[in-house]
Amino acid sequence: MVSIKSEDVIVPLDVPKTMRETYVKNYMEITRNTGRLMLFAGDQKVEHLNDDFFGEGIPEDDADPEHLFKIAAGSKIGVFATQLGLIARYGMDYPDVPYLVKVNSKTHLVKTAQADPFSNLWLDVDQVAEFKENSELKIMGVGYTIYLGSEFEAEMLVQAAQVVYDAHQHGMVTVLWIYPRGEAVGDEKDPHLIAGATGAGACLGADFVKVNYPKKNGESSAEIFREAVKAAGRSKVVCAGGSSDDPEAFLKKLHAQIHISGAEGNATGRNVHQKTLDEAIRMCNAIYAITVENTSVEEALKIYKGE
Repeated sequence: MVSIKSEDVIVPLDVPKTMRETYVKNYMEITRNTGRLMLFAGDQKVEHLNDDFFGEGIPEDDADPEHLFKIAAGSKIGVFATQLGLIARYGMDYPDVPYLVKVNSKTHLVKTAQADPFSNLWLDVDQVAEFKENSELKIMGVGYTIYLGSEFEAEMLVQAAQVVYDAHQHGMVTVLWIYPRGEAVGDEKDPHLIAGATGAGACLGADFVKVNYPKKNGESSAEIFREAVKAAGRSKVVCAGGSSDDPEAFLKKLHAQIHISGAEGNATGRNVHQKTLDEAIRMCNAIYAITVENTSVEEALKIYKGE
């Protein structure tokens, strides 16, 4: 395991002096004292509606929203990201789970051909902080999605800047989902454009920036992902897990993202929750092993297979 000390955490200057200890505590907890983030993404109930949770090849376990919480509670993760409404409904039964509240979301129903994407703010950070105090849950951070290239980009950038600043005022960690998308965007996974997205995340002050894995000429490569990692500077890059993949292929790709590209973690949803509970927990632990415990792909596969 690659570990860091509390004094090694770079605390952004927009974190008030009185909240720096809280920020460091939250940062160390969600990265499990390594600086790397294993984010279990559970925000797709809105983003993809029920497409990801019911249908051919998806186990019955995944139909119930509580499946996400059972995985988060039963496996090794850094933080579980989902909307506050779900946390309010299930959090009382899962008080030990570290949470990150997604403060904006939109469905996939309105396509770019109809209108450029805009994911509006649902809640402000002060409301999240109030919920944290009242619920006494482990609310470690907040997340927000931006669609660069959308005609509504300017409004989302303003909201994102406020979310990051306000979260830091409360000592919470921030993750920005940044996806180039809209009529102005020709190739959403262009490596140079993905690097532009991580650079924008850095300018917004995000602690972590989640982006899609870039492709060049239709092919993904850990080498071309380096540009995005470097562009982010002191903001750390985590890669979206994407649609369900063969477990071994997924783990190999994740290992390369960290050890070749220099990414500092992952944000995985479908590759975990679209499995039975037992298999999902084993997959989560395998992903955690590579991300946080610095294990090999071979060792992670053994964890996944229950060996």
